[in-house]
Amino acid sequence: MPCAKLLEYLTENKVDFELTDHPSAYAAQDVAFKSGVPGRLFAKTVLVKLDGQMAMAVLPADSKVDFHLLRETAGSETITLAVEDEFEEMFPDCELGAMPPFGHLYGMEVYVAGSLIRADTISFNAGTHTEILTLPFWEFERLVEPKIGYFTFRRLQEKKSMS
Repeated sequence: MPCAKLLEYLTENKVDFELTDHPSAYAAQDVAFKSGVPGRLFAKTVLVKLDGQMAMAVLPADSKVDFHLLRETAGSETITLAVEDEFEEMFPDCELGAMPPFGHLYGMEVYVAGSLIRADTISFNAGTHTEILTLPFWEFERLVEPKIGYFTFRRLQEKKSMS
């Protein structure tokens, strides 16, 4: 079952969204693949601590966080990757690792990678490892009011030579 808090919030705000089931997957790239969404358009949520405060970094599944750039974007002195023990209790209605990018519902700032704003829609985990939500990006931006910045990089896949 998707995150009840999120579904209620979207319904209250009259957001048109699509809920899609997919085979169980945990890594963002696998979720994107199994749900038929390109990795560059599937938003994954990475939890970080900025000056000791929990925050969400939302970026394409095929990208990685550049922690130096995110720290600068946030105007923070320090940044660390949050560990599961630090945030598990903050998301009682979500499966661990499937948190939706609506940090304001959980009392935290949200930072979105600038590359995601080019998309018409945003797809992300719905609080489970078997469902995603898709909605217009402008609706996500209206509701979440994220800070948008450029703090990601993509690791190029090496082609194996067939000699």
